[in-house]
Parts: sequence; C-alpha cells; structure tokens
Amino acid sequence: MSKQILGFFGWLSICFTAAALGALASAQAGSFYKALIRPPWAPPGWLFGPVWTVLYILMAISAWLVWRAYGLRKAGPELTLFVFQLAVNALWTWLFFVWHLGALAFAEILFLWLLSIATAIMFWRRNRFAGALFIPYLAWVSFASVLTWAVWKSNPHILA
Repeated sequence: MSKQILGFFGWLSICFTAAALGALASAQAGSFYKALIRPPWAPPGWLFGPVWTVLYILMAISAWLVWRAYGLRKAGPELTLFVFQLAVNALWTWLFFVWHLGALAFAEILFLWLLSIATAIMFWRRNRFAGALFIPYLAWVSFASVLTWAVWKSNPHILA
C-alpha cells in the first residue's frame, strides 16, 4: 500500500514540477495579460491558477492509475509520452509570457494538443478511467489553443 501512495505522490510531484516551471515563467504574466487585447470570451487572469491546479491533479491521477496497473516496464511508452507532453505544456508559458513569441506559442500549443490526444488514447487503452480523466485537460488545451491564436493575432505589436 505504501508503494501506491508514494507512487501517487511521485506522479503528483512530476505534474506540479511542470506547473512550477510554468509558474516561474508566468510570475509577471498578470500585468502582461491585462495589457493584451483579448477577445471578450477570454477568461480573467485569476481563473488560470485554479483551473490548472485541478487539471494537474487529474493528470497525476491518470498517470498514477496507468502506472499502478502496469508499472513503468509495461506502460513505459504511455508514461514517457505523458512526461513529454508535460514538458511541452510547461514550455508554452515561456514562449508566450516570457519570450512573447505568439506564432511559436500557437504552433507549440497545437503540438501539445496532438500529444495530449495521443496520451489520452494510450491511457484509455490501458485504463478507461485514466483516459477519461484527460478529457478536461483536452478541453482546456483546445480552448487555450483558440485563445492563443486570438490573442496572438490581436497583438502583433507585442507578440511576434
């Protein structure tokens, strides 16, 4: 039982390491986000933290369920893809908020979307509940992709 608990906290740590890397990049994001021309349907800046917290917890549970049932040896490709998409996830914040590379951030989030779909499908094949836990993340990344495009296109003087 303790191995399972440690495993859960391990996956939670992996997810929140990605979150921390993104948080480092978004330390000054509040004022930058407010200065951008945003579509009327853009969420307020304060909403991103709580949404991402829930999503990272759901992703950690998802990875943990796959790991718990199959281990690293049998589910290595699925879990490797999971960690890779987390790294790509963290990179977006740097591209957008630190380096102000709107076009690259948009291309990168489309890549993240594809990686997230692939991860969800691979997890679904191992554990349907683990795959289903990825659905809110996929929905948010889909929304974030459209928002990234809209903000990038509305701010050519700020976002390259």
